[in-house]
Parts: sequence; structure tokens; C-alpha cells
Amino acid sequence: MSNAQTFGRARPVSDVSAGVCLSGLAALFMWIMICRNWASIADAFALPGPRAPMSGPYASVATLLVTGSVMALWSVLVDKVHRRSSTGIDWSAPRRLSETLDISITKIAGLWATWAVIGFYYCIARWYWDGQYLFAMDVLGAAALPLFVLSIPYILWLDRYMIEPRDHVWHFGAMLIGREPWDGDEVKKHWRAWAIKGFFGAFMISILPPGFAQVVNADFGAMEYDPVALGSTLIAGLFVIDVQIGTVGYLLTFRPLDAHIRSGNPFLGGWIAALICYPPFVWGTMGRADVLGYEVNTVGWAGVLATHPVLLWGWAAMMVFLTAVYAWATFAFGIRFSNLTYRGVLTNGPYRFTRHPAYLSKNLFWWASTLPFLVRDGSLTEAVRNTVLLGMVSGIYYWRARTEEAHLLAEDPKYREYYEWMGENALITRSLSWIGRRLQPRNQPLQPAE
Repeated sequence: MSNAQTFGRARPVSDVSAGVCLSGLAALFMWIMICRNWASIADAFALPGPRAPMSGPYASVATLLVTGSVMALWSVLVDKVHRRSSTGIDWSAPRRLSETLDISITKIAGLWATWAVIGFYYCIARWYWDGQYLFAMDVLGAAALPLFVLSIPYILWLDRYMIEPRDHVWHFGAMLIGREPWDGDEVKKHWRAWAIKGFFGAFMISILPPGFAQVVNADFGAMEYDPVALGSTLIAGLFVIDVQIGTVGYLLTFRPLDAHIRSGNPFLGGWIAALICYPPFVWGTMGRADVLGYEVNTVGWAGVLATHPVLLWGWAAMMVFLTAVYAWATFAFGIRFSNLTYRGVLTNGPYRFTRHPAYLSKNLFWWASTLPFLVRDGSLTEAVRNTVLLGMVSGIYYWRARTEEAHLLAEDPKYREYYEWMGENALITRSLSWIGRRLQPRNQPLQPAE
């Protein structure tokens, strides 16, 4: 396809509407305001219990229920996602239960066995029984029995409407039972999807409470004239948006919502690049000073600009802006956020400016907040080390972005169309591509810059 043809075309339509994203954001704000003002609400309605903000860890979990319910209702009632052909469901031709019962039993066996394996993984991985993960284990332990029970009517009901009910989980169940032929590739797809949900789901739940409590308990009046405190609290609030909407995405991977995982990233490099950015792997890389620690003896933005109030306010505003872009890049997914997965193609929101707004804004934030080249003791060695190591961290995210692109390019022609459109039309992507072309030798094939 020529550049002229790409430039003249309209941007591909996103599989996620702006409405579902904004409805989730509105619900999240509403619930936070209720939690912040719970004392007054309890007094007004003479409700029993303590008169204090609802900032506990289980209030953060309740936020998922509120936000997720609103987004799911918008998806069904307004966007009518359950009617899309990509769901693989035909609501007009339900089968009799007797026709699909054997298929459903095989799927239930496969699903329950999958959950048992994930539970065993949690048990043997000791980092899940320490620190912030303890809360996630409590939540998942409480949810286990209801999930096992509710999975029965859900699968029995859904299989009657699915065009091909023998999906990934069925093939895994068939492999276990050994009664019918099964496809090894389908089993691999099943386990890639559930490995993603098991690993990242626990992590997302574990990080819900701290930021939520900070925002609910924040006294914004006391920090009105303090750019560091105000900026830090606003950044925490934006991270609450990111974590809450992102966690909803991991939980609502339901086919009737057209939010199911079509495929997990099949590339080993993609998994390595993603997992190295999260605990427990991050404890041996970015989170510690012995491998990729880039904050050793740094002063940080607040210290560097402490005697320059105008710059301090401006710098705080810039970092709030970068975090806002990062949060926008998450809630723009609606109920489809998830690492390492293909769940449709997103082309709106910040994804109209760059293919990787979250990675770009996150890395710019790290550079702006850390200022790795400015260290307390003036050591040139430490300054160079910090700068190089943060550059390596940014390189990991570049690698991660490229592996995600490779996955999506192989899966969906709409993403290929979006990829080409962005390279010629999107301001940031087009600019980075131009820089990349100028930096490459003339005899080398051109590569996209992001």
C-alpha cells in the first residue's frame, strides 16, 4: 500500500468505544467521592457503623464491582457488544442443553483443573505470601468457591449459544479426560491466556489498596500551596484510575462482553520483556540497586527544584500530565485492558497519536522525576551509571512494544491497517519514524521507530 493511499484513508474504527471508558471513569469518581464523604452520608441516612472515610482495602475491591458493573452495562446496553460476530455467539439459535452437555462438562473439567494449577502455583511461589500479595491471596481465596460454583451455570448457558463451543478450554479438558481428539495448539493458547490472568490478576489486586487509601484520605486543602504534595497526590489519583480500570479489564474477560482473550502473545521475547517489569522479577532488576537500579543517590525533581518555586509548579504539572496520559492509555481500553493479549484493536484515545502512549509517557515520567544524572555527592560515575541503567529500562520497554506489535500484526488485519495509518498520519509516531529513518544507514531496510 502506498503512502498516499494510507495518508488519505480514515483511521480504522476502534473496537472499544469512548463511551464505555468515560462511563467507567465517571463511576470510579462517583464511588471515590462516596468513600471520601462516607461520614456525612452515614449521618444523613442514619446508617450504622463508623463515621469515617471508606479507605480500607476491601473498599478498593468494592470499587471494582461498581466500576466494572457500569462498564459492562454500557457495553451491553449502549454498545451492544454481545451482538458482534467477534464474540463467536449466535443468540438466535440456541441448542438444547442435551446437545451441549458433554461439551460443557469437558470445559468445566478443563477450567477447574486450570484454576487448581494456578492455585498450586500461588502456594509454591512464596512471594505471594508476603507483603502486598497477602491481600490478593485473601481476596482470591474468598472468591474461589463462588467462582467454582458459578462457572457451572455460566458454561452450561453459554455453550448453548456459542457457534463453536469447543474452544481453548475445551481442548485442555479433552486432553485431561482423554475421550476425544484435542489440538495441542489450542491447549497452548488456553494456557497462555490463563497464565497471563493468573500472574497479572494477583499483582493488580495486590496494588489496589495503597493508592486508593491515599486518595480517599487526602486533604487537598492542606496541600493547596505545596506543589510537591499536591502533584504527588494527583499522580497517586491517576494511578488509582490506571490500576482500577486495568484490574477490571483482567476480571471481565467474558465472551458475551466481546472482551475474551483471543490469544496470548506467542513470542518468548514478549513474555520476558513484560515479566521483567513486574514482581517478583522487578525486585531483581528495576526495584533494587544491584542490577538496574537507576535512582541511587539521586536528588529527584523535588530536591533539584526546591529553591525555584515557579519551576517546581511547572515540573509538577508536567509530571501530572504525563501520568494523566498513562492513565488515559489504560482506561481507553475499557474492559479489555490486559498485558500480553489480543482482545481487539484500540485506535482511539491517546492511541491516535502514538501506538504506545503508556510506555512513552511512563518512561518520560521516570526520566523527569528521577533526573538520574543529578546525584547527591556529585559522583560522575554514579551519574553515568544511573543514566545508562534508566536507558536500559527504556530499552526494555521499546523491546516490549515491538514484541506486542509483532503479536498484533500477526493476528488482525485491522491492526495492520492501523499500524500503517499511524506511521503516516499520527503526529508522534510519524515524527519518531522520521527520526528512525534518519538514524539508519541508507543500505538498511527501514524499521518503524516505535
